[in-house]
Amino acid sequence: MSAMEPHLTTLSVLVENQPGVLARVAGLIARRGYNIESLAVGPTDDPGFSRMTLVVDQTQTHVEQIVKQLYKLINVIKIIELDPTDSIERELLLVRVACTAETRFQVLELAEIFEAKVADVGAESVALELSGPPSRLNDLLELVEQHGIKEVARTGRIGLERARKRAAI
Repeated sequence: MSAMEPHLTTLSVLVENQPGVLARVAGLIARRGYNIESLAVGPTDDPGFSRMTLVVDQTQTHVEQIVKQLYKLINVIKIIELDPTDSIERELLLVRVACTAETRFQVLELAEIFEAKVADVGAESVALELSGPPSRLNDLLELVEQHGIKEVARTGRIGLERARKRAAI
């Protein structure tokens, strides 16, 4: 992949847990004409900090520019570009799938194959919950689409770098 080809990039941004930080980060990116594909924010083990996980679809040159601009914000502590081969990335999916009494078994069988949890059962639908890599969620959505998707809710992507492997001594 060249630096001039747009690609999904996940940025893990450690910020001070202060009011307005999310608005400043999102505003900075929007003002420069970039779109945030996914955004998740949550506290860390230290209540003074939050972790923002941003996914952008940009060239490497633009990603580097975004990182430089983010570092200019006083509340930004650290930014890591997560390498997909060297990180753990997850999302949560809730999907309400249309089903009849006759097709309910097929939907439940798909849930079992994907190890999805049944979150709710109604007369005309089943709601499934699945967490995992974004590609796994996409695969489930593709397969349940034939039954009819009534609703979808997806969290933003979150991620951490993998633990460094150490040679045994």
